[in-house]
Amino acid sequence: MKGNDKLLAVLDKLLADELTAINQYMVHSEMCENWGYNKLHAGIRKQAMDEMHHAEWLIERIIFFEGTPTVSKLHPMKIGKTVSEMINNDNGDELDAVRSYNEAIKLARAVDDQGTIDLLTKILKMEEGHVDWAEIQRAQIKQMGMENYLVNQTEGAAS
Repeated sequence: MKGNDKLLAVLDKLLADELTAINQYMVHSEMCENWGYNKLHAGIRKQAMDEMHHAEWLIERIIFFEGTPTVSKLHPMKIGKTVSEMINNDNGDELDAVRSYNEAIKLARAVDDQGTIDLLTKILKMEEGHVDWAEIQRAQIKQMGMENYLVNQTEGAAS
């Protein structure tokens, strides 16, 4: 089925966002594992897996519309050097993703594409969950201090 060209371009841009997020999250996740923050590693890795699903769903939709997904384009990544930088960078990107998905949903409504609206809404809700996760991490850091927060991210934390 031939899709709307403007909507296809937006889906391809969202795909580049997701592919970039996957890579950024995987680097952050592996850095946390290397530092011994296994709980943080698992949390960030789960988000990378969510982004992989988003990319897969966008690819499926682009192909359904007889488009060719661009999987070789990544945006510049914002790799944090500290846990705080990682969480802040990822949170900023997730807030951008929420805005982008809301805009894409408006376009899908304008071209009367309910299937794409449904898909984008599903992804939007997951992205909002990622924002919430980052806000929880930031609140914990503020409330307990970075050192106590990091102790809680290790396997032997407060068992």
